[in-house]
Amino acid sequence: MSMSVEETQAPREGFPRPFPNTPSNVIEQFRMNGKAIIVNGAADGIGLAVAEAMAEAKGNVALWYNSNNAAVVRAEELAKLHGVKTKAYQVNITKPEEVQHGISKVVEDFGRIDVFVANAGMADSKPLLDQTLEDYRKLMSVNVDGVVHCAKFAGEVFRNQNHGNLIITSSMSAHVVNVPVDQPVYNATKAFVTHFGKSLAREWREFARVNIVSPGFFNTKMGAGPTIINEAYRMTPLGRQGHTKEIKGLYLYLASDASSYMTGSDILIDGGYCLP
Repeated sequence: MSMSVEETQAPREGFPRPFPNTPSNVIEQFRMNGKAIIVNGAADGIGLAVAEAMAEAKGNVALWYNSNNAAVVRAEELAKLHGVKTKAYQVNITKPEEVQHGISKVVEDFGRIDVFVANAGMADSKPLLDQTLEDYRKLMSVNVDGVVHCAKFAGEVFRNQNHGNLIITSSMSAHVVNVPVDQPVYNATKAFVTHFGKSLAREWREFARVNIVSPGFFNTKMGAGPTIINEAYRMTPLGRQGHTKEIKGLYLYLASDASSYMTGSDILIDGGYCLP
């Protein structure tokens, strides 16, 4: 029930809350010195770019991967290049017990978790009537269940620490129905995690921030395939796919103190695809 103007004049206990103790210098706000960050799906593509961004900003990074053990080498390279602590962990996010164990190992190795980037996902661009129920369940298990598992166990750490930051990689497919290939289940998985993230921002308001990144077509193995590439160029006002270096700054912004007044936001980075 809404309140009257008169009723809203009474001060609420505990408000306004204090400003965070963040640096006023904007460059300092972006530094991740000493912070511990988990990035899943970190072996290549957007996930690897995010891990690079965090290490470049002097954060300590746990790179999670499922089957691509290139993450092990990438972790070693980042540590050597940037003088930060890194470690690769093999975690199947569809299995909650592996996620819970992985979270515990990172806390044991790094002392805490300041940021969790739930980036791992899979694409299956098929019409529903061409998709088997097994395909459907696999897509849901990675894109939906995997994010829920990571949020559940990372959130418990955040609550115990009384601070944390969850960033979910969704997609422009949560906003629009992509053309020319039909992919209703994939689109729906991304709509789920977007609204899930917004809802968590409310639930976790006392101890953690939650934001969502919705990329468009990027030049990765999950980018525009040969059957849609020409239409992707036509539909994107910038006329190309994104390079992963163009998304690093966004994740760093959301992970850092520079975005301390942002929670529950869903940021499109799609070259303008969703404009038409």
